[in-house]
Parts: sequence; structure tokens; C-alpha cells
Amino acid sequence: MGNSLIPTYLAFIVGLFAAGISQAGTMTSPDGQVAVSVFVNEGDVLCYSVKWKSEDIVEPSPLGVTVDGVDFGKRVSIGSPTMSSVDETYATRGVHHLARNHFHSWLYPITHLDSGRQCDLEFRVYDDAVAVRYTVRGEGTQHVDRESSSWKLMDGATAWYFERLTKGWKLKSYAGEWLSTDVGELHRVSPVGPIQGTPIILELPRQIGYAVITKAATYNYSGMRLRATSNRTLVADFTEGEKGFDVEGTIVTPWRVTMLADDLNELVNSDLIKNLNPPPDAKLFTDVDYIKSGRTVWSWETLGLGDPTTQRRFIDLAAEMGFEYTTIDDGWKNWDAPWDTIGKLCKHAHEMGVGVWLWVHSADIMDPANDYQQMRMYFAQVAEVGAVGLKIDFMNGESKELVDFEVAVLQNAAKYRLMINFHGCHASTGEERTYPNEMTREGIRGIEVNKMKEGPLPASHNAALPFTRFVVGHADYTPVLFSNPGPTTWAHQAATLVLFTSGLQTYAEHPDTMMRHPILKDAFTVISDIPAVWDETRVLPGSQIGKLAVMARRRDQDWFVGILNGEQATKGYSLSPSFLDEGQYKMEIVCDDLQRRGVDLVGMNPKAVLHEFTTAVPLRVETRASRRGQDVLVQLAPGGGYVARFTKVVN
Repeated sequence: MGNSLIPTYLAFIVGLFAAGISQAGTMTSPDGQVAVSVFVNEGDVLCYSVKWKSEDIVEPSPLGVTVDGVDFGKRVSIGSPTMSSVDETYATRGVHHLARNHFHSWLYPITHLDSGRQCDLEFRVYDDAVAVRYTVRGEGTQHVDRESSSWKLMDGATAWYFERLTKGWKLKSYAGEWLSTDVGELHRVSPVGPIQGTPIILELPRQIGYAVITKAATYNYSGMRLRATSNRTLVADFTEGEKGFDVEGTIVTPWRVTMLADDLNELVNSDLIKNLNPPPDAKLFTDVDYIKSGRTVWSWETLGLGDPTTQRRFIDLAAEMGFEYTTIDDGWKNWDAPWDTIGKLCKHAHEMGVGVWLWVHSADIMDPANDYQQMRMYFAQVAEVGAVGLKIDFMNGESKELVDFEVAVLQNAAKYRLMINFHGCHASTGEERTYPNEMTREGIRGIEVNKMKEGPLPASHNAALPFTRFVVGHADYTPVLFSNPGPTTWAHQAATLVLFTSGLQTYAEHPDTMMRHPILKDAFTVISDIPAVWDETRVLPGSQIGKLAVMARRRDQDWFVGILNGEQATKGYSLSPSFLDEGQYKMEIVCDDLQRRGVDLVGMNPKAVLHEFTTAVPLRVETRASRRGQDVLVQLAPGGGYVARFTKVVN
């Protein structure tokens, strides 16, 4: 990765430009397709609306933030804006390797008529989004009482949201199953109440396209959820509720975002959430050589932690598999002489070319006293024993206190050259651009649910994820669990590696299972070579949220195709490799073996994993020649999947 994450700017900023911009109060995107209006309505309420392709995507909706009792959304005047434009590119990580940030910006001074206080209302209008935020200048402590940012959504849309019925956990962990409803039902569809987490994905009517309601750049503020009300409206909501929260000095809110996409390919490839985050601090990230994406083995799902001998074995297995990392999870601090033991394991791992990630409970490092001295001392010890990163768990929320904690983690980790994986947390809001040492975060309903009472995960959830949760950023789903796949096939489990993006890809299955099972071993070469991040991603035709997810993804010269069948019915798909260059390719396929359905596949070494194996549809592995223009008929089992790797043949 080297220094590629420090952005190279190809930016221009033009103040007070006039060409192509209509009268004050109306804003347009660079391509002219998105139009935003801001105004004070007849009820003295500050409002905005969004048109796209001449359709009312967001009908007139209130804006405003209330600070120290002053409501900047009511009885205000709008001053003349300062306007600018930015067009830049920068290196990114995950879906592709280069991002473009191109928008027009308007900064409106807002004056509260009764108090005389002012705030700034800033809009950025992209070809694929509208984002708005507030700046309230001040010194000392300012109290945010509430925010009235709202979205009145167009009628006829289908809304995708995540649901978790376990009491109290839906908005702590963001680990809900992705479901859909009519947009007008969002306020009453959930048995646990009308508060929804972000993002909300909208399939717009009349084949207009897609929209996403979410947030970006959550710093020094509480994390926004969405309170669904009647009349298809979403309103900003916070963990702190009526108590509100304090901010020291000037308040700069996170961005309130409406993403837009013609199709699922545009949705998946959007850089919008990262674009709204500032670039990395060059001083904090002068040296980024320690930041390396990769794959990790993990004993927790199949064996638990075990003892130091178990973890030494997993280090050796990671080396044998060619993986970059191993993750030592909860419980290691209860070993005898834990730090000394970890130091010896890290030394052995370094000799084997493997980096070690360590699990830590957030409570062990959360004390903010003395500028998080407890955290800094802990990170120093982690760096001293030779670990490369920390998996930090159980924040369980997105209050301002927890948001501040996560930022402190990323800043202090960078000082000790440590990478971070957050668990028990909210979904990404683009933090990985500003802090590239954040390799992944949970905020997703992952495969571990399969062993819980509320599991297992349905195939439809997996087929929805690439177009819902992953749209806002990387996620640690911990994919691939052949020993407990739920109502999915082994090929489906393998395909999640292609479709789920994470800078640290944590394989849930036991390495011995993947390498040595009588049938899985034939697929191991393809499965173990799937990259964690990609140079290019294309969503292929036929994809539908929750029903069918098909992607072609390139790393260097190799292409991988992943397909997830989200329905419990056999399905055919015609794969057209139009993404290939001219010439002949070797095509390695891992697919559902429909001819062997019902075959008993028990036969694992019981010492390798705790589970025995039975599956209705085993894997089949085959190799064939392929080239651009030669379509391939894919047969998917119910809840099935498909993986193909295309390697160019050099004559």
C-alpha cells in the first residue's frame, strides 16, 4: 500500500462561480441532473427539497439544529451563499483503488431572527448525492438539544432496513437482518419501535434508480439514527434523546446524506461516504507502510480461543495458507503471564511472516482521563510485544462519548503504528478515509449469528448486504463457515468472500477444514486466493437486492466473479464475461454440485473442528477455457452460490 493512502490532489476550487447555477436558493450538481432548493416556508420553517431526473426524491423537508435553546430551523433568514467547486482524485481501498470527489458547494449564513445568533448551512451537491451540514461557531461548551434534519421521501419506494428483535441490541450493534417494506410503513414495521439505523436503502419507483439516506463524517458529535414518522418521513434521532449532548467549541455536524444511483453498479461504486470525510492528517500518517490489507485466520468461531499452543498452531496455519494475519480473540489476557506469552507468539508469527491481531474489550481502554492515558499505555504495550493491530469490541452504541472514544482509538493507534478493527459498533460513516489504519468494522449481522438462538442467517440477508450495509463502507462479517452454513450452500459461503468487502478479511472456518476436507480441499486454491480489497468492481446484470447478487471484481490482472442466490429456489444465470480483455483465460469454478444433492459428506477429522459436516448440496470444482463473449450457464441451488477466477493465459 505504501504512501498511496495520502491523497494526491487534482483539485480546483473556484469561489463565487456563476456559470450553470440558477438563482440563490437553488443548487445543481455538476451534470445538472440533481437540483436542490433551500427556503423558509410559510410556517417560518427552514426547508429543503431534492429533485433528480426531474423527480421529487425528497419532498420539502425541515432542516435545523437546536443549540442552547436556539432553534436554527425556525424563524430564520437565509443570507447570500458563498459558492465553490471541487474536483479531486485520491487513492482509496476496498471496492476500487481510485476515488473521484467532484461537487458544487454552497455555504449559506443563517440568522436566527429572535436571538440574532448565526450558523452556517453547507450543501454539497454531487452528480450522485446531496449532503448538508451545520456549523455553529462558539467558545466553551455548547449544548446540542436536538436536530430537525428530515427526509420526506417519494411515494412508491421500497425501503430496505435492518431488523434485530433481541431487546435493546438493534441500535447498539447495527447487527440486524436486512428486510424490505413500503416506504410508507417504516414508522410501524418494526416490533421494537420506529427508530431505524443507517443506512436506509430505497428502490425508487418507475425504475428511476436507487437512493440511500445516511450520514457521513461522524466526529465530535453523536451518531445519527433515523426516527420514522408517518407520511414517509425520517427525522434525525440520537442516543442521548431529550438530554442532548455537549460539544466543546465550534459545532460542525456530520453530513446528512441523500445518495443517488441509476443502478446497483453505481450504488456499489459510489465514493460518496468517503468523499465527505477529510483526507488523512499528513503528520499522523507520514508513515503508512504498516497499513496493509489482508486475510486472517481466526479460531474463535470453530474452536474458541484455546490455549497458547492452539494459537501457535493457527499462526502456522496462516503461514501455510499464505495469509497475512491471525487474530487472537477474547480470553488471552487470562492466560498465565499473558503479555509475555503474547510476545513469544508475536515473535514466532514474525518469523513465519504472519502479523498478530489482539482482541480487547473497549472497557479496558475507554477511560478518557489524562487524554486517554489508559489507552495510550495499553497501545504502547501492544506495540512493544509486536502485535500489528487490535480488534476492539463492545462499544455498543453511537453516543457522542463512544464516537469520541473511537476517534481517540484511531488517532492513538496511528501513533503506535497499529491497525484497528472495531466490533460491537455502528456502521461506517467513512472514517477509513481520514484514518486509513481503520481496516474494518462490524456494524453488520455476520456469520457468528448462525450459532446463536436468533440465527441462522437466511440467504436473502447475504444477497442484500452488498447493496445495503456495504454501500457505506467496509464490514467485518467474518465470512465463510462451511461447518455451520445455515440455509445456504458451501458455494454460497465461498462467494461471500468475493462480494463482501473488508480491508481485513476474517475467515470464520477452521483452516484445516478448508485445506484438508475431502471436497473443500479441491476448492481451497481459489478460496484462499480471493483478495481482501479490489482494483475494480462491476455489478453484473440481473442483480436484485435480497434475491441475486452478482459481481465481477479485479485485482491486478485476475478477475473473480461471485454470485449469491438469496432465494430458496433453484435458479439459472447466464454469466457473460464482458469484463475480460481480448485473449484466452483459464476459468476456475467453485459451484453448487446439483448432481450430488443429498450426498452425506461427513468425514472430517473430529480433532480439526468441533462440527461434523452434512449438506444438501456439496461443492463442485472445475476448470475450463474462457474468453470474452463466451457466456457460461450457471445453475444455482436454493440459497446457492458460485465463484469463478479468470486468469489470462500467456502464450
